[in-house]
Amino acid sequence: MTNLTDRYVDATLRRLPGRQRADIEQELRTAIADAVDDRVEAGGDPAAAEIEVLTGLGDPSRLAAGYADRPLHLIGPALYHDYTRLLAVLLATVVPAAAAGVGLVRALRGEQALTLAGDALSAAFTAAVHIVCWTTLAFAALDRLPRLRPGAARPWSVDALPARPSRRARYAELATLTVVTALFCTFVLLTPVVSTRSDAAGEPIGLLSPWLWETGVVYAYLAAGLAGLGFAFARHYARWSVPLALSGALVEVAAPLTLIWLVTTDRVLNPAFVAAAGWGPDTTRWIGIGLIAMSSLSLLHTITDGLAQARHR
Repeated sequence: MTNLTDRYVDATLRRLPGRQRADIEQELRTAIADAVDDRVEAGGDPAAAEIEVLTGLGDPSRLAAGYADRPLHLIGPALYHDYTRLLAVLLATVVPAAAAGVGLVRALRGEQALTLAGDALSAAFTAAVHIVCWTTLAFAALDRLPRLRPGAARPWSVDALPARPSRRARYAELATLTVVTALFCTFVLLTPVVSTRSDAAGEPIGLLSPWLWETGVVYAYLAAGLAGLGFAFARHYARWSVPLALSGALVEVAAPLTLIWLVTTDRVLNPAFVAAAGWGPDTTRWIGIGLIAMSSLSLLHTITDGLAQARHR
């Protein structure tokens, strides 16, 4: 083979994992040589035959992607319909809700109409950017992890066909869970700057304890919630396995356990907000009881759902 073939093979191997290069190099060189020999035996010029064979193989980057089973697209056809459908639902629900929520709070604080509209539009834009970013990232990851691709874990059979109502229910469940997660994260992140109470300087008094932001606990809590959303997608699109089930269960119990700990250590509400709102001890106590009850129900649901999935696998 000539330098042209060497350059083509090198360009292909450069995009492959090291452990695959030796076998693929031998296979590729043999295939090129055989194809060139066939054309030469048919009366073709060796140089022209080599160029024709390499041209027929196409772009080395695409050939390497085929060898490595690595998609060149961001989201492939297997998940694209689900991606666009869910994204449309989220943009149609979360974005208006975020804008309306911020607008309502600003209106309660007596902000001017121009300021109110600007803040509402800013909140809508921020929510839309986050929705597009994280939804795209989740589906792109699903499309690139072989074990998370539908049907990749074992050969397909008719037993894998879902019942007719299950697909619609899956969309509804994922959309609802994503909307709730997005709204909750938006609410938490906006609490330091959007509030119904202000201090003497006119600055908003956050509902949640400043300690959460100072220590970074709030970011860890939100990360656990987002990870739980990711495992919810994985449960619907991946084949069930013990590692996946255990990892998802650990992530899903992290957020409620953290919330219970924060409530019991009195680190959820901002004392300054409680004082400004005129809440008494009974009010804060009932809020704590409600948060603990909600977290306990979430833990119970995670346990029972995990047992049910294991029983039917």
